[in-house]
Order: sequence, then structure tokens, then C-alpha cells
Amino acid sequence: MTLAPDRTATTLDRAVERATERLLELQHPEGWWVGELESNATMIAQHLFWHHFLGLRTPELDHKIANELLARQRDDGTWAIWFEGPPDLSTTIEAYTALKLAGADPGARAREYIRDEGGASRARVFTKCFLALLGHWPWQWIARMPPEVILLPPDGPFSVYNFSCWARQTVVPLSVVQALRPVRPAAIDLREIGARSGQTKPPPRPGPIRRVAFATAERWVRDRQEADGSWGGIQPPWVWSIIMLAALGYGFEDETLRAAVEGWTGFTIDDGDRLRPEACQSPVWDTALAVLALLDAGVPSAHPALRRAGDWLVGEEVTVSGDWAIRKPDLPPGGWAFEFENDLYPDVDDTAVVALALRGLGRGAGAVDRGLAWTAGMQSRSGGWGAFDVDNEAHWLYKLPFCDFGKVTDEPTADVSAHALEALAAEPRYATEVGRGLDWLIGEQEKDGSWFGRWGVNHIYGTGAALPALAACGLTSDHPAMRRAVTWLKTVQQPDGSFGENIRSYADPSWRGRGHPTPSQTAWALLGYVAAGEAGSDPANRAADWLCSEQLSNGDWQEDHYTGTGFPLDFMIRYHLYRLHFPLMALGRLRERLAA
Repeated sequence: MTLAPDRTATTLDRAVERATERLLELQHPEGWWVGELESNATMIAQHLFWHHFLGLRTPELDHKIANELLARQRDDGTWAIWFEGPPDLSTTIEAYTALKLAGADPGARAREYIRDEGGASRARVFTKCFLALLGHWPWQWIARMPPEVILLPPDGPFSVYNFSCWARQTVVPLSVVQALRPVRPAAIDLREIGARSGQTKPPPRPGPIRRVAFATAERWVRDRQEADGSWGGIQPPWVWSIIMLAALGYGFEDETLRAAVEGWTGFTIDDGDRLRPEACQSPVWDTALAVLALLDAGVPSAHPALRRAGDWLVGEEVTVSGDWAIRKPDLPPGGWAFEFENDLYPDVDDTAVVALALRGLGRGAGAVDRGLAWTAGMQSRSGGWGAFDVDNEAHWLYKLPFCDFGKVTDEPTADVSAHALEALAAEPRYATEVGRGLDWLIGEQEKDGSWFGRWGVNHIYGTGAALPALAACGLTSDHPAMRRAVTWLKTVQQPDGSFGENIRSYADPSWRGRGHPTPSQTAWALLGYVAAGEAGSDPANRAADWLCSEQLSNGDWQEDHYTGTGFPLDFMIRYHLYRLHFPLMALGRLRERLAA
């Protein structure tokens, strides 16, 4: 920093104290934290679509959905997948359609953009499926997945288990819907954007095998509903499972369907005159990160807020087997999921971060041991870790016309593997897994010195995760991998000390480490600096100086840009607590290291 050492300490102290107070204010009385998980306009439009299909629309819902969509429409009349991103055709078509359904005018500029981009025929599969549901695209013209795939054995050359868990949960109900071709006509005219209304042909009469497939898929879906009515706590399988059950002829007398519809009450944000659903919720993730940030800030582990958080996290341990056991049948269950209710799909990322948090609190030793054993057992053959499954690397799926909607595989990634290593490295009994994982992670380092970030944007996130993992594994700051990473961070650091990376870096390498500065990305870089032994360096101090100068009077930070990733480029996330968790974590660690 440019301030004198005593002034630096005072500035850091004030920033850390204000952020600590702010984060403690946001804790729920039951012990957890959760920030809004903001995505894009398709979630809002689709909420209206499925309500229309089930006959649940109301004037109030139409009004609030329309207001939310209009508030998110850009000056050029379009909608994007992320803040200040390029216009997206499918997103704009869905928002345009929902506004017309709600009786609002999307405007001429939106219509002109859709026409210029080729209209409805150029939309992705999901968008066409929703148009078909409303009677404005022929079901038979859409690339489809036959429902019979549910009958294929998991150990065969192809099955639903080749898909990632999030895709699998969506593909199974959607395949049934595509075969049934349900339509609830919407009395709107979409010919101006190239829709083909009223042209769906009746589905073929199902033969014996298809009837078995329908029954098997229905049973598979019902068996995976969570306690809150959702499927995996995420929007796509939840919505398509609702539509599948309705298309099969079930009504609200059906407990599964009723619970699914009612469960959405807890996943919608009502701002009075506007309403938006969340694609997912992140309480376990947010709580674990909050605990780590507060511990790094010097809050004692015996603090009542941290005790409540620790008790809540221990209570969220997953103790039953899920789809992951298809590939690992002998692995005992353990770990944590991302959401409030998601017992069937724990993930390595959450499990590792929760284990680190509980270890720091000195609580839940048994749960931590089970979670770490599960994490070690979820290591892929390559030595890395995916998020939800082992060896989920069927990249040939992307050649299928049906798979045009984003990420459908869950191969090992640097960020998840780094978190797994950081948690496992302290346990000598996992030395073999740590050794293999470390070799894999070092091998994944890019030529420029960075690491790819699968679940956060992007190379700044990956590098900010990898460097603490390398340090946890015992690599010293003079290790070549450490030095290359630090050199890369220095080359992309902005003149004012900040860091930012545009989401376009997922497609264009020239954008790696380049973009509008954000608090979370600057914090990730600072975490990397501290882990690599650079806490006392000028670049680290300038990053801290920027964070301190950008802090708001209430201890929070402002962050409009999306720095979280669902599917790279196709589904991006703005985690509303990232702007607070990570700066506090980074500044706290820096202060601790400087004091040492």
C-alpha cells in the first residue's frame, strides 16, 4: 500500500472490522447465511411459461413478471445472459414471449433484433421447447432425446449417467415431455419473430417399450424429489419435472406435483411490484465461506454466531447415497450439498469448503471425517476432482444436436480439485490421493501461469483457488508453479491495484485476467498473492488498498458484474455475498500474514 506501515495496519483493521460487522448482521437466526443467486431473464420468463401450462397464471403474476423483465431489458431492446454481456437471442426470445403473454409490449427494438438474428428457428432447444409448450413451435421439429435412454444400463456405452447430474435430472423428464408433445395454447401472435404456431402433430402412439420408458422415467423422477419439493434444488429439472407430471395427466391431487409447485414459494423474490425466481439457492456454500471469512478476520471460533453456523453446517451433512453411488457403489456417503435440501447430490466443492470451515471451528469432527473420506473417494482416474461425479467426461455428448444448452459434463477442474486438496492435505491418511491430485493440478497450469476457473470467472478464480491449495500441500513460495502464477497475476493487475476478468475469457483467451474490476475477483487475486508468500509485496498491498478504498460505509462492497459460473458463457451467476465474503477473507488473511 502507499500508506505508511502503521497507517496500513489501521486501514486494514478498519476495513476488516466494518466487513465483519456487516457479515454478522446478515446471519439468519438459525445460523446460516444466504445471498441472492441472480441469473438471467430466462428464469423469469420460464416461471410464467410453466404457470401458464398448469393454468396457474394470475393478473398479479403477469404484472410482476412483466415488470421484472422490463426492468432488465437493455437500452438496445435485448436481454443478455450476464450484466453488460452481449445480447443473447434465446434469452431475448423468451423474454419477448413472456412479455407478450403477460400483455406487455416488448418493443420494436427487441423484435428487430430477433428478426435480424434469424428468429425462433435459431433459438436453442430449451427455448423451442417452451415455445412448443405454448403452441408456437412444432414439437416434432425440435432435436430430442428419446425417453428410452432411461432404460439403458449405467455401465453400458451410453446411459443417462453419462450426463452431469444437473443435465441428467433435466434430460429424463424433458425426454418424456418431448415424446408426449403437450400444448396449452397461448393466445398471442409470435409470427413476427418467426414462430410456427399450431403446427405440432399428435405424438405417435406409444408402444410397449415406450410405455415402460415412461413409467421408469416417472419413477426415477419421483424418487429424486427433495424435501422442499425441488429436484436437486435447481430450476431446470424442477420445471421440467413439473411439466412432465402435468403432461402425464396428474393434477394437484398428486402429492409430488403439489409439493413441487408449492415449493417455488421459497425460491421467489417478491419486490412488491416485481417478482423473480432464483435458479438455485446457496446457503451451505454461503455459510461455509462466511465462517472462513470471519475466522480469517480474527473472530474467535467460540463466538456465538460461529457456533450457530457450525451447528447448522453439521446438521446439513448428507448421510444417504445418491446418483454418485452409481459409479462408486462401495463408497460410504458423506459430505455436503450446495442447497437447503439436496440430499441426493452432494458435491466435492461444498464438502471441501465446509470441512475447512468446521475444522477451523473445531466442531463436527465425525462429519468432517466422513466428508473427507467421501471426497477422497470421489477422485477421478486422472487425479483431479469433478463437482458431483467421478470420471464424468463424455465429451462426445456435445456433438448431439440436443445438447446445445450449455455444460452437460462434469469433468475434473482446477478450482474444485484445488479446494479438495486444500481440505485433504492436512490429513496424512490421504497422502496418496493428495499426491495424485497435486500432480494433476500442477499439470493443469496454463502456459501463461494461470489456472482455468470452472465455477467462477475465470482464470483469476482458478488461480486464486490453486495457489492456497499448493501452499496447503507444502509447496514453497519459490516453487516454479507458484512463481509462474504470481507473474501472471502481476501482468494482469490493473494500474489502480484491482483485478477484473470479463466472462468472454471463456471463449476468447485474450480476455484472461482482463475486465471491469470487481471486489470478488480482486480478493481472489489477493488470496493468491498471500498464499504464494507475496503478502508484503507492492502488488498485494495495492490490491488491498483498492479493496479498502472501494468499501462502502456499511462495510459491504458494490458489485454488479457476474463473477460466478453455472455453465461457462451459457449460464452465469451473480452471487450477492461474493462481494463481501471474499474481500473479508482476503483482507483478513493479509492482515494475519503481515502481523506474523
